[in-house]
Amino acid sequence: MAQILRAELNNAEGFESPIVNNDNTKNLCLVSPVPDICKNDPCMLGIDEAGRGPVLGPMVYGICYCPLDYEAELKVLGAVDSKSIDDKKREEMFGKLCEHPDQVGWAVEVISPTTISNDMLRRSKISLNELSHNSAINLVKRALEDGVNVKEVYVDTVGPPEKYQDKLSKIFPNIKVTVAKKADAIYPVVSAASICAKVCRDKAVSNWKFKENIEIVGDAWGSGYPGDPATKKFLQANLDPVFGFPQLVRFSWSTAEKITDEKCAPFEWSDDEEDGAVAKTASIQSFFSPANSTKQSIQLSHKFFTERKMKRCTDMF
Repeated sequence: MAQILRAELNNAEGFESPIVNNDNTKNLCLVSPVPDICKNDPCMLGIDEAGRGPVLGPMVYGICYCPLDYEAELKVLGAVDSKSIDDKKREEMFGKLCEHPDQVGWAVEVISPTTISNDMLRRSKISLNELSHNSAINLVKRALEDGVNVKEVYVDTVGPPEKYQDKLSKIFPNIKVTVAKKADAIYPVVSAASICAKVCRDKAVSNWKFKENIEIVGDAWGSGYPGDPATKKFLQANLDPVFGFPQLVRFSWSTAEKITDEKCAPFEWSDDEEDGAVAKTASIQSFFSPANSTKQSIQLSHKFFTERKMKRCTDMF
């Protein structure tokens, strides 16, 4: 399981250093201090993500919370869907949220490309939807553990909104949960969460440190989305025929898999053969059955048995 780091932040500049200095193979959790008023007054909490679709970089989940009667103030601050404004406006809005630490709190989880790839390619696969759900649920749980008096949760849906809402309502039975499509454009508290997530993802990608000694100038990888020509060019130019892509790339994306299949050295997973061997392993009862099987004789002639001068036992008394 990836290590999750935790950093207490109280200003818009402070969050950048933990992201820049983070080990990019591990998840990183950043949280603001909890306003005292949010521990006493009933609060609303919004959840949204950034970077779900790209083949490059982390996926970031964010939450933002405030007292129920502070929603109108979020609108005044300019909380809107992060996709509808440019980078500069997003950073300005994030700065405004951080300028109100007595009313507004937030947290993000930066889910590394390594975690995404490992979970989606492991034997017991974890889908991107499940990864997303787990991150959102854990962020709410952390807010509750930190003492936030959460009474309402608003979520931009992943998958069918009805099923997701039912799932969250069962986990948090004392909280009113609303899951909706385009929630980041409907509820200001989700818009604020969207801005927190997007700003942190942008910082993580733009400050990425390549351990593979790759020299990259500016944002040569483009937007990170599979259809972007600049992203495709980056993938083609930064592929090792044995070790594959740098850690910035999500190996589990079909775009990356196609390129590795075409250009990397062919390989076979050894555990496929091991699975077959396990299926053919004799049961322990076979060692006590009559010695009339060639297969059993072969088993008993193994060096393990001969070195210990072990013989077949068919009669216990």
